[in-house]
Amino acid sequence: MTLEIAWVEVLPGHEADFEADLLQAAATVLPRAVGFIEFTGHGWGAERPSVYLFSIRWESLADHVEGFRGSDLFTEWRALIGPHFAGPPTVEHFSR
Repeated sequence: MTLEIAWVEVLPGHEADFEADLLQAAATVLPRAVGFIEFTGHGWGAERPSVYLFSIRWESLADHVEGFRGSDLFTEWRALIGPHFAGPPTVEHFSR
């Protein structure tokens, strides 16, 4: 199992729309991805209120990096949430 952790800095004033679009994307796009297990939105930063943290559990690193990111689903995912980004997200992977 691989845990993807993502930090996204959101454009000022886009916070509510980003969170709504992220939750929609998590409910409609991610479940169709091979190897997807679970999405968790952790919320907004206390020190940086325009930074949102979320995690996604995948069966394997390859399911995320090679499968999802190389698919049309990733394009759909980014079309929903990407317009709110203030810069590129920071993504890291963890495994046991």
